Amino acid sequence: MSRIDDLPPLRDVIARHGLAAKKALGQNFLLDLNVTARIARAAEIAPGDLVYEVGPGPGGLTRALLAAGADVVAVERDERCLEALAEIAAAYAPGRLTVIPGDALAVDETAVLGARPAKVVANLPYNVGTALLIRWLSADPWPPWWRSLTLMFQKEVADRLIAGPREDAYSRLSIMAQWRCRVRHHFDLSPKAFVPPPKVTSTVVGLIPLPAPRHECRLSALETVTANAFGQRRKMLRQSLKGLAVPAERLLEAAGVVPTARAEELDIAAFAALARALAEPPFRDA
Repeated sequence: MSRIDDLPPLRDVIARHGLAAKKALGQNFLLDLNVTARIARAAEIAPGDLVYEVGPGPGGLTRALLAAGADVVAVERDERCLEALAEIAAAYAPGRLTVIPGDALAVDETAVLGARPAKVVANLPYNVGTALLIRWLSADPWPPWWRSLTLMFQKEVADRLIAGPREDAYSRLSIMAQWRCRVRHHFDLSPKAFVPPPKVTSTVVGLIPLPAPRHECRLSALETVTANAFGQRRKMLRQSLKGLAVPAERLLEAAGVVPTARAEELDIAAFAALARALAEPPFRDA
C-alpha cells in the first residue's frame, strides 16, 4: 500500500508546515502509512466507529483511521500541527474529523464525545502515555466510556501491561490493566519507523474492558496495596506493607497470603484479596 488517500505524503506535509518533532512534547512522528493502516486494522476499525485520538501530530494515524471509515475526535497540544490537521479535515466530509486544541490530560472525554462509545487509538506521546492510560483504567463508572484502547508505548511499558507473576516486568501497571481488561500484544515497531527515530523499540497493545473486574475489590484499596507492595518489590510483604499503617502480618493473614511472599510472586486474585481485607474492619478503621 503506497497511498490511503489523495492527500500529500506526510514528509511533504511536515516540510511545508515546519513540523520538526519536539522532544519536550514527547513527539516521534510515524510517517509510514502502511504502519498506520496496520494500527487501524489492529483496532478493528469499521465504518461508523467513533475514534478518540491523542497527539495526532501531522495526522498520519488520523488519515488511516479516516480511510478505514471512522469518525475521529483528535486532541492536539502542538498548535503548529493544527493547520495540517485542518487540511485533512477539509478533505473529508464535514464532521468526520474534529480537532480539539489542548492538553489531553485536561480534556473531559465524556464531555467531548457525548454518549457515543469510542475506541481510543493513539501513538501516545511518551511523556504522558502512562498517565493517560492509568486515568482510562481508573474510569468510574465501569464499564468505561471507551470500547477499546489500541495504543503505542515504549516496549518496556507495553511489557509491563502484559507481564504475569514472577516476570521481571510484572508491576502495579500489570495488575491494574489485567484486573479490568483483556490485554493483547499486537506488534513491535523499530525506531526506524519514526521521525526522529527514538532510542527505544515501540509496541502496539490492545486493551478490551471486561464487563466487571476479574476479582471483586475497591479500586482505591487495590491501588494502595499495589503501591506499597511494589514500592519495595524485592522485600517480603510483611515488610513492604508496613507503609499501610495497619498490622501487615494480620492483614496478610486475613487475605490468606503468606507473609514471606514478595509482590512479584502474587497474582491478581491475591492482590484483590488484600484490597478487600484492607477495605473491611478492623483495617478500614485503622
